[in-house]
Amino acid sequence: MTDAWDRFNWLWEILFAVAYVATTVLVVLDGSDPVRTAVAVAALTALALTYLLWGRRVVRNDGHRRQRWALAVVVVALVAVAMFANTTASFILFMVCPLLFSTLEFRPAAVLTTVAILLSPASSIANDGLRGPALHILLPMTAILVVFGVLSGKFILHVIEESRGRADLIAELEESRAEVARLSREAGTAAERERLAREIHDTLAQGFTSIVTLAEAIKSELDSDPAAARRHVELAARTARENLAEARTMVAALAPADLTAGSLADAVRRLADRLADETGLTVRYEVDGALPAFGMAGEVVLLRGAQESLNNVRRHAGASAVLVRLSVVHGSVRLFVRDDGAGFDPDGVSGFGLRGMRSRAEQVGGTLSVRSGPSGTELTLEVPA
Repeated sequence: MTDAWDRFNWLWEILFAVAYVATTVLVVLDGSDPVRTAVAVAALTALALTYLLWGRRVVRNDGHRRQRWALAVVVVALVAVAMFANTTASFILFMVCPLLFSTLEFRPAAVLTTVAILLSPASSIANDGLRGPALHILLPMTAILVVFGVLSGKFILHVIEESRGRADLIAELEESRAEVARLSREAGTAAERERLAREIHDTLAQGFTSIVTLAEAIKSELDSDPAAARRHVELAARTARENLAEARTMVAALAPADLTAGSLADAVRRLADRLADETGLTVRYEVDGALPAFGMAGEVVLLRGAQESLNNVRRHAGASAVLVRLSVVHGSVRLFVRDDGAGFDPDGVSGFGLRGMRSRAEQVGGTLSVRSGPSGTELTLEVPA
């Protein structure tokens, strides 16, 4: 995961680039000795290339302790060469101090930063002696820069630690959420498995037990009591038919036959065509774009909603035209049904139809809305894709 420090690290790189360019220009403009100027520019350029080709990778990828110390030592060495060649190169500290604190822990970074800042008056003394014209300015400025460098470094490290700590916390929360989702799915699967086991035990298993018992009775009665055997054959056949009906009901509850035979769009189209054939109404069916693949539970909710709404049109609306539309809206699959019938008062309906649709929709995180009046009824059912 990319934390805030990594996302905004480009701001520091802009600072580094500006500091390098500005310091190099000042050194060239100030250089009275061409050799010293060339040495200072070469050291500054080597410092910039060191950061660009090596330092960025060490800082960003959280390099090993040895790599970080090696980078810090190389940086301080190049700064020393540049400053002793030309004291004006001290402006590169605006780039070096943040880099040191980004590379090392606070205490060693503070020590090396202080050393780097002290190189400025040291280079002035080495080049111009104790009576150098800039020394009386550099000494108080050095003290101020040391304090400022340490405080700003402390702030930089605090920002880095806070950013990475929050990134770790977010990662832990995402892992926890994934674990909760997995456990919820497992709990739901276990509950459904238990429900199916109870259903099978209470219906099919008991029916098969009865059939086995009747078959054994028939076997013993074939020769001694044919009439009783025929009666038991009829009972076994009736039990088998009841078991078959139970099995079909259970399968239908799990996956409607219309959906097992094709897609949701095809299943709703068959409902619309059936309404037109049976009633003679003008039924227009539309599918706006390709429907995404989503769970069977959502498809069942939309299919049952289409069945219930078209059945209400058939029985109560007194309409002459119906529009049925399936579409994808804001990450949800929407079923829209509109008729030009007499309408009704949705708040005054006490039947199971609308309540059942709304309950099904809520179980899968969907919504149901109904608008009705003298000019007709509009039903909108949305299920997350």
